[in-house]
Amino acid sequence: MVPRILIVLLVVLLGLAFQAILQPTPPKLWGSPGGPPVTSPRIKLRDGRYLAYREDGAQKDKAKYKIITVHAFDATKDFPLPVSKELVDELGIYLLAFDRAGYGESDPNPKRDVKSEAMDIEELTDQLELGQKFYVLGVSMGGYSIWGCLQYIPNRLAGAALVVPIINYWWPSFPAELSRQAFKRLIVPEQRTLWIAHNIPSLLYLWMTQKWLPSSAAAMQHPEIFSKHDMEVLQKMMAMPVIENKSRQQGIYESIHRDLLVAFGNWEFDPMNITNPFPQNEGSVHIWQGYEDRLVLVELQRYIAKKLPWIHYHEVPEGGHMFMLADGWTDKILRALLVGE
Repeated sequence: MVPRILIVLLVVLLGLAFQAILQPTPPKLWGSPGGPPVTSPRIKLRDGRYLAYREDGAQKDKAKYKIITVHAFDATKDFPLPVSKELVDELGIYLLAFDRAGYGESDPNPKRDVKSEAMDIEELTDQLELGQKFYVLGVSMGGYSIWGCLQYIPNRLAGAALVVPIINYWWPSFPAELSRQAFKRLIVPEQRTLWIAHNIPSLLYLWMTQKWLPSSAAAMQHPEIFSKHDMEVLQKMMAMPVIENKSRQQGIYESIHRDLLVAFGNWEFDPMNITNPFPQNEGSVHIWQGYEDRLVLVELQRYIAKKLPWIHYHEVPEGGHMFMLADGWTDKILRALLVGE
């Protein structure tokens, strides 16, 4: 059996050889000649990019609570938050979803990072006149946008929820042994992908497009990443109306590849050094984590919650990575965020 490190080294050497000739395919911009047609409302950002959005729930001018939701890896704003109409009507909830840069109908951002995602959220809310304060909720990969909001625009937040948020194994505050052991629990293709995204980002495109070895388990929806509860959720979802996934229509590099580069690259800050944005309990921050999650591991999430005791940490004993999509969990998450129940 060839040691894993030799396989990675082989990919690195091949990457160096082909890097000059193998470059990411230019994105197919929405609304451009030959590109997909624009079907969603969009705003034009200060840097000239367009950001697509979707509004749901109560009318904006009558809503008591305004929540910006941030979609997961390989998804878009068109996958609605599974919140009940009864809760929306009871509390008066306005929901604003948007396509993150490079996803769906939002233009790519070659300079995308954790900070730029927070700035996109702030500018979107300002252009739509949502007011000085709003709530944010990010799911899985969308969690790094929420960490960005907590770091860069805490004064704009009324509250925040992170649901199975991604964890960067190279955050400095993690004890090396804890991070190393958790990393080894990932299935091997995911280990390779995240290692390359962090250590040799220029080779990620080659790694993700080569056919010799399996790459990102999340991108390929490898069955080993799903827990028993996740499989039950997927079976229920198969009986629902199909929603066209437009996440990759502008190309895979500016959507899912850049997501990996941002999430697992070097951040400007360590989330575990963030200060409490609500020292007077005028708002709250929540992390929701499934104990059986095979993509985001519970022991690291517990460590983050220990380092940041002002975060309300909720662990779902039998929940996998997709627990939010079943059994009324979205309503429970929103009640905790908005009214403390």
